[in-house]
Amino acid sequence: MNDFYITRESYAGHYILALASQYYDIRKQYEGSLCYDFSNVDKFFINEKVKDVLEVDIPSLLEDGIKLLVYAGEEDLICNWLGNYRWVRAMKWSGQKKFKLAPKVKFIVDGAEVGSLTSHGPLSFLKVYQAGHMVPMDQPKA
Repeated sequence: MNDFYITRESYAGHYILALASQYYDIRKQYEGSLCYDFSNVDKFFINEKVKDVLEVDIPSLLEDGIKLLVYAGEEDLICNWLGNYRWVRAMKWSGQKKFKLAPKVKFIVDGAEVGSLTSHGPLSFLKVYQAGHMVPMDQPKA
């Protein structure tokens, strides 16, 4: 079976977690892999009724061992890295204390330091240097 990744950026990060949670719950229920056409996912998640129905539950995903990477550009003026880092650290889950004590390590790509990474268990936070709001565009290798 291939690895499966769900990614989004900016404000869509709020809704992609709901999608990940729903996908994971269904997959657990049916104990198999699922295939979705996500081409219209943006239209689906801007619907107010959908927003009200879906409950985003990051801690339950972490408790089940689902890996989560939250990344932010060091120079992002829209969603600053420090605010993102603070909500990740404040999130209540069984690994919260150890995550808060985890060291920041250099994140190296092609021999160059491109960020700092804090990780514990399935949760990682990456601050990407020389990147603004659109990290994948500003620092695609990172």
